[in-house]
Amino acid sequence: MTEIYCMTQIHKYWNETICLAEKCSWKAGPYLAQKMKNNDFNTWERVFVACVNGKVAGFCTFAEKDELPKEYQFTPFIGFVFVDEAYRGNRLSELMIQSAILYAREIGYEKVYIMSGEIGLYEKYGFEKLGDYKTIYGSIDQLFVKSTI
Repeated sequence: MTEIYCMTQIHKYWNETICLAEKCSWKAGPYLAQKMKNNDFNTWERVFVACVNGKVAGFCTFAEKDELPKEYQFTPFIGFVFVDEAYRGNRLSELMIQSAILYAREIGYEKVYIMSGEIGLYEKYGFEKLGDYKTIYGSIDQLFVKSTI
């Protein structure tokens, strides 16, 4: 059974999600784990988690900013999208992204953004590429947008 949860620090899967982020194969995982340990989120930002049979299988965030420099006013962002290798191919990313989009709509946002180097992934979820943007890390990533309506 697959369930998607919209979490804050008090959620029962918060610490298990930190553990997955710390040990995941993706270099951004430990950064998210530290952010979660410090509860470095504003009042409406959330971490979404996908659980399969009670085990944390993936996560993503819904946040005000991502890796764009401050001069860009795009907001909010879905970020840190990760699914553990053992659970890939089960559409967990799509389910978490859909949940984040619903949450964005509930709190009044008409659009959501994603930054990614992946080609062809977010388009299949209905995102439209806005262009290539220089990140705060000096790299170039694609910026995608999707309406929440």
